[in-house]
Formats: sequence, structure tokens, C-alpha cells
Amino acid sequence: MSGALDRQRVLVTGGGSGIGRAAALAYLGAGAQVTVVERSAAHAAELPDHERLDVMVADATDPDLLDDAVARAAGEAGLDHLTCCVGIFDQYVSVRSLDAAQLTAAAQEVWRLNVLSALQAVRAAYPALVRTRGSVTLTLSESAFHPVGGGVLYGSSKWALRGAVAHLAVDLAPDVRVNGVAPGGTSGTRFGGLASLEQRETAATVPGRDERIAAGALLGEAACPEDHAGAYLYLADRRAARLTTGAVINTDGGRRP
Repeated sequence: MSGALDRQRVLVTGGGSGIGRAAALAYLGAGAQVTVVERSAAHAAELPDHERLDVMVADATDPDLLDDAVARAAGEAGLDHLTCCVGIFDQYVSVRSLDAAQLTAAAQEVWRLNVLSALQAVRAAYPALVRTRGSVTLTLSESAFHPVGGGVLYGSSKWALRGAVAHLAVDLAPDVRVNGVAPGGTSGTRFGGLASLEQRETAATVPGRDERIAAGALLGEAACPEDHAGAYLYLADRRAARLTTGAVINTDGGRRP
């Protein structure tokens, strides 16, 4: 049986763990040739050995490395889809607890990893995406809609990505579709805290986090990374989502008022 993404070439940045990994493996399962860029060698090593999965251990915030990744993923034929999943968490830090220098460093770190990395990836991929009339999916968060799931630094970066979806959809039309997925809190994610604030824990280690996620969702459950994969698959499917651009799919289990 053929898959929805048969013979399509897909690039996933930040695809070595969590939601990015789940999306990459879903694309692979749907028949795509998938290239993953992952900074952590340990996370990259955990991806399966598959003839249609190419893993680059590289920093997806580096413009030159992104250019290399696009060339490697696209080959001569072009790129069908780009998914951006690079992200960093702020461990709910409050501006009340930071001095001016700490706030500046933390804000610059969040912006560079959560927002600029996605814009750089789109910049690098656009020429290859145009050749196929391809698509882009950015990873937002429930924090792009509600003041939950992180502190003001993380939340404002996700609001910025929500704006990026809307503006890029116009900027890249009619040749490239641009959409987003806004996951709710997710169990088992391993994206780390801010190096500038010496936050060494990952999001998944916050005490009671899964219970709070489930309590705040209408469906009463904390998602796992694979629960979001269907939204990514739909948006990457050039037939099913042919007329979908500038949209964000919320996979947060519904927010309690």
C-alpha cells in the first residue's frame, strides 16, 4: 500500500527527540525520504537505522549548516516539505526574578532558538521548496494562544511563531504553503532549559507537570509526542492539505475555561 508521502523529500529540524522525532517517524512511515537535523549526538543515535532516514548531527540554528541540510535533503529534485521543531524551554522563569543582564541574555537565547532558527530554515529551504510547490510546518505551542505551558519568554516566542505562520503564508504564496501545529503540554519531551540561566533540567522533569497538563485539558489527558503526529502528517500531505495555508492546528486536548 502506498503512503501519503511516497517519494516526497522532507527535512525536519530538531527531529531527534520529542515531537520532532514523532513527526519525522510519521513522515517516514508515510513513505517519505526524511532528513533529520539534530544537535544532540545521543538523541540522533536513538533514531532507527532506515534506508529512507538520513540523520545529520548538526546545529540547526547555524545558517551554513542549514544550507547544507537543505542541499542534502533536496538533492536535484527539490524539497517537498520542511518541518521546524527546534525549541528551548524557559522553565516558567519570571521577569521578576531576573536582573537586566540575565533578561537580555535569556530573551536573546529564546528568540535565537525558538524563532530565528525557524526563519533561517525557511530562508534556506525556500528555493528548494519552490521547485516542488512544497510546504512548511512550524511548531508552536498552546502558549501561543493561552498564558500557560511556560513563562513569558517561552510564551512570547511561540506567539512570534504564530505571527510567522500568518506572515510567511502571505510572503511565500502562491508557491509554498505555510502552516503550524500548536501542541499542548506533552509528556516525555526532552527539550532543555536556558543555558544562559544555567537551567539544566528538561521540561519533562518539572514535578507534577503531567498531572497539571491533564487537569487543564478538556479531554483530561497529557499527550505523548505521537499524539501530535497526525496533524503534521496532514499538513505535509500535498493532496489532503492542498488548500491549507496560514492555518494552525491546535493539538492541546482542548483548554478548560
